[in-house]
Amino acid sequence: MSLTNTSPDPVVKAAVLAQALPYMRRYAGRTLVVKYGGHAMGDTAVGDSFARDVALLKQVGINPVVVHGGGPQIAQMLKRLGIETTIVDGLRVTDRETMEG
Repeated sequence: MSLTNTSPDPVVKAAVLAQALPYMRRYAGRTLVVKYGGHAMGDTAVGDSFARDVALLKQVGINPVVVHGGGPQIAQMLKRLGIETTIVDGLRVTDRETMEG
């Protein structure tokens, strides 16, 4: 649940912050890696919420590092290029030729 998308009710916000406070203290000054997946990239509302949440992490002293996915976009481009996609155990296997192309 995103704190930025919660009800404007102050009681609800206070409850969410009370639950989050121990984690904010524990991770203050630490680096947190957050993946922004390709499926989420296609949804503007999700993107806006994600950006607000990452900004909030920074504001409370956590150092977010965002890594992006792009699986659906990569699959679409490979299909347009006529390159077959191989998935093993849920991970895309990319051959040397495709990486260098």
